[in-house]
Amino acid sequence: MSETTISEAPGEVQDTAVKVSRSVSHPLSSVWSALMTTEGAEALLGEGGRLGDKGHSWSATDGTHGVTRSFHPKEQIRFSWHADDDAPATIVDLHLAEADEGNTQLEIVHDHLPADSDRDALQDHWSAALDRIDALSL
Repeated sequence: MSETTISEAPGEVQDTAVKVSRSVSHPLSSVWSALMTTEGAEALLGEGGRLGDKGHSWSATDGTHGVTRSFHPKEQIRFSWHADDDAPATIVDLHLAEADEGNTQLEIVHDHLPADSDRDALQDHWSAALDRIDALSL
């Protein structure tokens, strides 16, 4: 069973971040394996997006693009995220952790958002990404 928590990040980053998290009913190894497939990368980054090691550039067919900033297998992936060619770089941080009874805790924090960002749309975007990752993690 999946549970979603959507909120703005606490503290000083409250004005610049959104956070989406949930526990999924799959072991961490299954979730990570799903993320490392073409479909898993696209579930996170969008159609055409490919995950890679630190320094790897990625781009999706919807115009979003960025660079992998940190890549720690089964723990964390951090990447810059530009909504389009004219958009400033923001940072997306995906954390994975083992939870109880073979479940996995997933958390996405999208930070350094401009003041005029549509936070509700971004929360929906990242919540849908977690739904897709959950569906692929068999």
